[in-house]
Amino acid sequence: MGDLSLQRAAGALGAWVSGVGLVDVAESDRVYARVRQALVEHEVLFFRDQDVAPQVFAAFAQCFGEVLDHPAYATTEQSDAVQILESTPENPSKIELWHSDMTFMAEPPNFTLLQGKIIPAVGGDTLWASATAAYASLSPGLQELLQPLTAIHDFAHGFAESLAEPGGPERLAPAIEQNPPVEHPLVRTHPETGAKSIYVNRLFTTRIKQLSPLESCHLLELLYNHVVADEHTVRLSWQPGTVAIWDNRSTQHKPVNDFFPQHRKMHRVTLQGDRPC
Repeated sequence: MGDLSLQRAAGALGAWVSGVGLVDVAESDRVYARVRQALVEHEVLFFRDQDVAPQVFAAFAQCFGEVLDHPAYATTEQSDAVQILESTPENPSKIELWHSDMTFMAEPPNFTLLQGKIIPAVGGDTLWASATAAYASLSPGLQELLQPLTAIHDFAHGFAESLAEPGGPERLAPAIEQNPPVEHPLVRTHPETGAKSIYVNRLFTTRIKQLSPLESCHLLELLYNHVVADEHTVRLSWQPGTVAIWDNRSTQHKPVNDFFPQHRKMHRVTLQGDRPC
């Protein structure tokens, strides 16, 4: 095990981790503490050359919290903690919008982890945006306006395309029943840092509760665009074995689906979070 070092990946968020790997984090409380601190500070961390088995990936993930299942994805044979996200010419990816993972839940994930398994020769990057930096760059007047507002998040809204497919309503009926629309604060306070962030996203947010439909539509559009402005983002070009872990409480992310018809396969773990406040 070497010495952990960090190199910033962009101005607003993101850092590359070197000198330690996933196994080092899982086996050393000292290394874990430093990585956890870096994760909260930089919001997303990147590791290269971590082509480890699903069991090892899951063990690393579980250092950061309790595994949370996803109702729409299969898991690996080696570990039911590790979900499979795969895009092929026959079944291309349908997720193309900026989002925070699973905000349709009352207690969305704290952290999400992705591991590159099969990576296209060209394309297939992922982008992240700091909703913390986005909130901080708003004018004081708009910050004050947003503070008391809440927004509705809905599983069915996020999976509308899948629901429109033959057999989609039947396949996703249990997930819809288990995940009715939920209400979250529009401005979320980070439980570890106290920093505030904008907590709405295009994939799962449907409306702002306290506003008229027209007002809600226009304000959400402004916020969606503001969060993902270039100065709030970082971009990752994947390689097999690259691992990303991010703070789902204060970031959004977006896959870039510019690689079809190439094959892309990722392993993912989501970790249990708490109720946004």
